[in-house]
Order: sequence, then C-alpha cells, then structure tokens
Amino acid sequence: MAGALVIGAGPGIGQAVARRFAREGLPVALVARTEKTVTEAAAALGPLGVRAVPLTADVADEKGLRAALDTAVAELGEPDVVVYNAAVIRPDAVGELAHRDHLDTYAVNVLGALSTAAHLLPGMARRGRGTFVVTGGMPEMKPPYVSLSLGKAGVRALVELLDTEYGPSGVHVATVTVGGAVAPGTAYDPDDIAEHYWRLHTQPRERWEREVLH
Repeated sequence: MAGALVIGAGPGIGQAVARRFAREGLPVALVARTEKTVTEAAAALGPLGVRAVPLTADVADEKGLRAALDTAVAELGEPDVVVYNAAVIRPDAVGELAHRDHLDTYAVNVLGALSTAAHLLPGMARRGRGTFVVTGGMPEMKPPYVSLSLGKAGVRALVELLDTEYGPSGVHVATVTVGGAVAPGTAYDPDDIAEHYWRLHTQPRERWEREVLH
C-alpha cells in the first residue's frame, strides 16, 4: 500500500491518527503549518519502523497546499488514505468576527479539505479504492463558537457531496465528529478517537459509514 497522508498533524488527533496507521505498517506523509511540529511528529514515528515524510504547508494557501500534496505523492505514491484534520478552533459570538476573519477561518476548516479532495480523490476514483476522512465536530451548533459551528456544518455538507461524487467509484468518504475537547486520559482521548479512522479505512464497502460520532 502507498500509505497514509495526514493533514493537520499537530499534537492531538493528527499525530494519534499518524501513529495508528504507522502501527499497521503504512508509511505516512504528514502536513502541518510549522516545520517544528511536523518534524517532531515524523520523528515520533521512527520507532514504529515506517517511513515518515514531514511537509509544511498552510492549508489556507491553496497553491502551497497542492504543492505539499504533490510532494507527498512523489515521495510515497498516491495515498490509500487521506485524513484532513486541520481546523481553527476559537470562541466567537454572533457578530464578533469581521467578514475577513470568518473567511480566513472557513478557508482552513472547509476549503482546505475541498482543495485536498479535488487534488487527490479523482486519482482514488480511477484506481477504484481509497479513503478520505475529515475530522468534524460540533454535533450541535453552539452560539459561543459561531465560526467553528459554521465550519463543521460545512464539513458535513462537503463529505456528503464527496460521497455522492466519488463513493460509486469505490472511494470511502467519511467524517469523524468529535463532540468535546480532545485531551489524553479523558472521554476524548486522541488515541481512542484515532481508532475510528483506522476502522473507517478498513470497513468493507457494504458497511461503509459516512459519519462516526465520538
């Protein structure tokens, strides 16, 4: 297998997902905004005996993101599984953010996932296989988190659109919706959450799920 690509490979879910796939022997390409974050994430996979490719990109920069995706494919081949885990998480009430700030947040929470899908899912469809999972959240919209609520609603819509477009070609598109703050040793332990991503990737087609709630 060509391996896994994790976008948003910071501490928490991103790195936990990378470890989960690496434990199965898959090489992993990791994308994060800062070199320190992604280099440390790649180094942590070393003891698992798999190749890890660290890449830096700001997912709100479409050109830079697509360049990182091309590098990942050049290094490891077209991925078997792609996880989009990037997000801007901050409290903001109705009317608190300027339009520009909302657009910047939406670019990370939704449009980066759209660009990633547009870049990689056609290749998965041609091969007739592949998994694309987006980290979701906000099972219920919360007025103190307007931009995040809008973004996670957008994620659900995007996953539905991608599933309709690429599912018939054999691409499993899904979201893992996380219902609380992620922290080790809690009900939202990142290692526990990471199990959903592996399970979605290995589900037989007749049992595909489009959304998993944790």
